[in-house]
Amino acid sequence: MRARYGVPLGIAAAGAAGLVYAAGFEVRSFRLRRVTVPVLPAGMRPLRVLQVSDIHMVGGQRKKQRWLRSLAGLRPDFVINTGDNLSDPEGVPEVLDALGPLMEFPGAYVFGSNDYYGPKMRNPARYLLERASGSHGLNGNAPAVNVLHNPWEDLREGFDGAGWLNLTNTRGTLKIEGMSLELTGLDDPHIKRDRYQRVAGGPSDSADFSMGVVHAPYLRVLDAFTADDYPLILAGHTHGGQLCIPFYGALVTNCDLDPDRVKGLSTHTAEDRTAYLHVSAGCGTSRYTPVRFACPPEATLLTLVSREQ
Repeated sequence: MRARYGVPLGIAAAGAAGLVYAAGFEVRSFRLRRVTVPVLPAGMRPLRVLQVSDIHMVGGQRKKQRWLRSLAGLRPDFVINTGDNLSDPEGVPEVLDALGPLMEFPGAYVFGSNDYYGPKMRNPARYLLERASGSHGLNGNAPAVNVLHNPWEDLREGFDGAGWLNLTNTRGTLKIEGMSLELTGLDDPHIKRDRYQRVAGGPSDSADFSMGVVHAPYLRVLDAFTADDYPLILAGHTHGGQLCIPFYGALVTNCDLDPDRVKGLSTHTAEDRTAYLHVSAGCGTSRYTPVRFACPPEATLLTLVSREQ
């Protein structure tokens, strides 16, 4: 009997242990990623940028809220929020409370699909099927119907009230110690709300430094930013693959970005130009799949330095 059932029972036990770890420990094992990016013009002092993404706040997530508040101790020069703050229509007050200390710093934001719409329960295998077919989000799929609308306007009012720049298909400028930082943002490509033609043309001559900001790193967006000669693009959305295979990596990105660039710093090339791309693995999950494996939740402190360095 042992020979007949030992292996299946062992596999089942290992799977159960992995699920307990993924749902009980790793999903709350918050980390800070530190990255140095050589993108500034010669002579500019280094800039410290804190990127937070994919919070997917659900009521009662006290540890996540405490961790987000603690990030203010890093004292960044500015903060970039790359969207998907909500996974609960009642979560806006908790998001604003958790980000309150960070909103004391200059900042900017874009929204993701989960800021606009509540999550729906999905078969996780659909992500693999979408990767195989090349259809992601509304890019090739039918529009969502009977979806829950989140109170994103309240989130917008909270961010705007704190002085953060709304980069929804527009440009904004932060002034930091006499430096002019131009931020060019897009609404979420995952649900076809991006309108690059409204911001096309590349960095302004008057800016000391310019960068692109978007929630979902679809290739059409990365191509456009890079061809327009933006040296740095920040994005989120992918959750770093969320359920990864140790020593192999992510299976899916939930967009058309290749899995090798699912999180962290990489480069992107278009029309003989190259930009740095940083994709945050984010610090949350959908309320219907509250697990992470081999992909801890994170925020990132990027130190921007001179290209000469």
